Amino acid sequence: MSTLSPVRPAPPESRAAAAPPEPRAAGRLRRAVARLTPADRSVLWLYLLTRVSLWITAHFARWLFPDRSGTREAAPVLAPFQRWDANHYLHIARDGYFPTGSGPWTSGWDNREAFFPGYPVLLRAVHTVVPEWTAAGLLISFVAGAVAVLALARIARAYLPEDAAGHRTAVLFLLSPCAVFLAAGYTEALFLAFALPAWLAAMRHRWAAAAVLTALGTTVRVSGLFLAAAIGLLFLLSVRAGEGRRTWWSAGWTLLPALPPAAYSWYLHAHTGDWMAWKHAQERGWYRTFHTPWEAWANTWTGAFGGTQSTGYAFMFQAELAAMLVGLALVAWLVRRRRWPEAVYVALSLWALGTSYWYTSVPRATLLWWPLWIGLAALSLRRPWFRAAYLCVAAPVTTLVALTFLTGRWAG
Repeated sequence: MSTLSPVRPAPPESRAAAAPPEPRAAGRLRRAVARLTPADRSVLWLYLLTRVSLWITAHFARWLFPDRSGTREAAPVLAPFQRWDANHYLHIARDGYFPTGSGPWTSGWDNREAFFPGYPVLLRAVHTVVPEWTAAGLLISFVAGAVAVLALARIARAYLPEDAAGHRTAVLFLLSPCAVFLAAGYTEALFLAFALPAWLAAMRHRWAAAAVLTALGTTVRVSGLFLAAAIGLLFLLSVRAGEGRRTWWSAGWTLLPALPPAAYSWYLHAHTGDWMAWKHAQERGWYRTFHTPWEAWANTWTGAFGGTQSTGYAFMFQAELAAMLVGLALVAWLVRRRRWPEAVYVALSLWALGTSYWYTSVPRATLLWWPLWIGLAALSLRRPWFRAAYLCVAAPVTTLVALTFLTGRWAG
């Protein structure tokens, strides 16, 4: 009777040689995940939970709040996210800025040139992999939002000494009243995915990386120019303090973010003969003609409390006024703390938003003011009662705003 001889394991060298090579992309992803700290993973876990909560809200909203009363079928799964600006970006990505010779000279023109090209270009690229346009936009926002909230938490940990600073900032940010726009097919998440890492790089005096990331941000929103001004001031202050690299080469990087808006203006001029076509489109479509700050305040106040608007629109104007007051208080606090670069960034944003006929999109802009969320986190860490008070107020307001957007009632 023969006996089976034991199978000898292959030498480690032969096993390694026999193993299939790891795909390059998978290897980079594995190394990136390995660099995440436990604090980073905690923030990303919180981000995922809030996304699940929002998707659940969107699912029930299409059943409970149909567009027409008496309907017996719920709207399609992605219908809650097919709203307003998301449709503008979809049309640009699918058809371009001037399809079949149409443009501002065409009757009923949708003023799509008001929107910068960064998001539509990326949307078209992702669409080659994800055939459904809305799903492609949601995927962009999902990934970009994760990058943004992770960078925000790291910035908070750099500013605040407390161990819980990053997680606390992420909580307040992800439960902010307009957080639904981070998940929708809007530009807030993508812009922050460039802007916050750019600021983090600038804090570390990595000026080239900061300039490249800011330039990518300026392809998405004009707010990238406000960020560029803040980073330029941060560079000058670091040089004055004897920090960083004192070379003209480093200073030259601060000019890079101006190139994408200049290129976009050149493109629009080639098609319309107007160097500021994007600005004029905003004026035609969204009442963004220049008015003094006090005129803009008075017009918004009339819309909010003058009985000239329906209750839905009046509520929106009230939210605009409240957000403007928050922004002004934030600038005052930053100036008092001598945080000059951050104060410049928020002040430029307020000037752009506060000099139209009336205020538009100021509540959404609060998402872009990262010093606000870090400041609120600092306050909540010093005053434990503030966290409970914030959540008690923010939770219902956040839910209300999400439902308002997801059910098509955001604009009145």
